[in-house]
Amino acid sequence: MELRQLEYFLAVADNHSFTRAAEKLHVVQSGVSSTIKALERELGAQLFVRGPAGVTLTAAGRELAPRARTTLDAARAAVDAVAAARGAVRGTVTLGTLTSINIIDLPTLLAELYARHPGVLVQLRSARAGSAGLVRQLRAGDLDVAFVVFPEGSPADLHTRLVAAYPLLLVVPAHHPLAARETVRISELAGMTFVDGPPGYGNRAVVDRAFAAAGVARTIALEIADIGTTATHIRNGIGIGFLSRFILDEIGDDGLATVRIADQDLCWRLYVAMSAVRPPSAAARAVFSLIEQMIPDRGAPSVP
Repeated sequence: MELRQLEYFLAVADNHSFTRAAEKLHVVQSGVSSTIKALERELGAQLFVRGPAGVTLTAAGRELAPRARTTLDAARAAVDAVAAARGAVRGTVTLGTLTSINIIDLPTLLAELYARHPGVLVQLRSARAGSAGLVRQLRAGDLDVAFVVFPEGSPADLHTRLVAAYPLLLVVPAHHPLAARETVRISELAGMTFVDGPPGYGNRAVVDRAFAAAGVARTIALEIADIGTTATHIRNGIGIGFLSRFILDEIGDDGLATVRIADQDLCWRLYVAMSAVRPPSAAARAVFSLIEQMIPDRGAPSVP
């Protein structure tokens, strides 16, 4: 059994497709198919079943998957150890990012990383399904490090560091009846329409939890993935919404008013995270450590 066979096997398992696995591996699909067939012959078991939902693992495949991942992680750790003994850090790190979030200056981060460790390559992956999607990719091993938002404390299977925490403010058009208020209770927002991110996005998760705790239903008039454009839609009267002060400072708050929520603690917390159950590569540790060093003073101490 070869490491390449296990790598191809996990690529198909994670992508539920031979075609997508080949794209991710930068090889032709026939190469992936022949490698999997050779692995199945060696093991004497079928590993995948093709169906309407794509390629899924058989019972044998489900048994192999965690062991294959552990084997590849151990092989990478061995390579890292040898490189570290020579004083070199090498490897590729996939870094998941959120849209419109510039608390960490990524261009400066990457320039500093290259200056320190020219053998480390970073692949940036923008969030397609918000923080929830990034967390799934971290757990699946598709990402090494990611910036994510948790509505409350971080999960035990992730190693995290709090980057920043900001209260979420109710944002309304300047002519809105609530614009002159300093505070408002969530119950007073019943029946109003909102602009927010899709389910799984950090802002949305924080606000949804607060409204559920207050027992107030919420109508989302517009779901938008790019939080940086939320203020424009609020200004145009599509609905009201919640944004942090740092977002408003970046995009401008002309024509808008902000109101504090009096009865719920709506706090947006940005973390940098990586798996706590799989040993990170030396390259991933280098990226995580550099992000920690670049956390602004408004950040908070390490989170267990």
